[in-house]
Amino acid sequence: MSRARPVIAIDGPAGVGKSTTARVLAQRLDYILVDTGALYRGVALAARDRGISWDDEGATVQLSGELQLRFESEADGTPRLWIDGVDRADEIRTPEISAAASQVSAYPGVRRALLGIQRSLGRDGGVVLEGRDIGTIVFPDAEVKLFLTASAEERARRRAQDLQDRGMTADQDQILAQIRARDKADSTRPIAPLRPAEDAVILDSTSLDLEAVVQHALELVRACN
Repeated sequence: MSRARPVIAIDGPAGVGKSTTARVLAQRLDYILVDTGALYRGVALAARDRGISWDDEGATVQLSGELQLRFESEADGTPRLWIDGVDRADEIRTPEISAAASQVSAYPGVRRALLGIQRSLGRDGGVVLEGRDIGTIVFPDAEVKLFLTASAEERARRRAQDLQDRGMTADQDQILAQIRARDKADSTRPIAPLRPAEDAVILDSTSLDLEAVVQHALELVRACN
């Protein structure tokens, strides 16, 4: 291993539990946590704020290169996204922005604009990055690659529960339809499609609780040391 501490890449589809797994894992290891999906959500939210259609690729790409995006951590290590100096972490978690993030992330120019940010945050190791193309595009040389899966129905249930816990209204059937649509969009897009890296460990978490998933991840980390 060339880095003193590994880069841990956690990939998978929407609602599979990547964010929670990554947060707990980073806490246990005292690693930096980077939520790459939040960056794409941030671009989508900022576009909506400025009246830019998510169908307008040129304007969205230009915007992604102009935004000031950074993370600040809560006491428990949860990263909160700040856009142009304002904490927008709660606003990027709605189903609308989730769907829009999938759309804008398919634009090559947006991906180029955000790729450098992601790599700079993780290049020295001792970091957990979660997203959809960490192990394939962002850090193909990551020492630990975990690809989480779960049934669409279970992911819809988890997402609805998460929204309800945040005090938001959640229609589980609608969320299920959105998850299936996003799965299709993410896996069939021509740029950085959602897929496991060839050397990733694939873990189906449908019937696993959080602690079991975290323990699997910790075993992978120990194995690379």
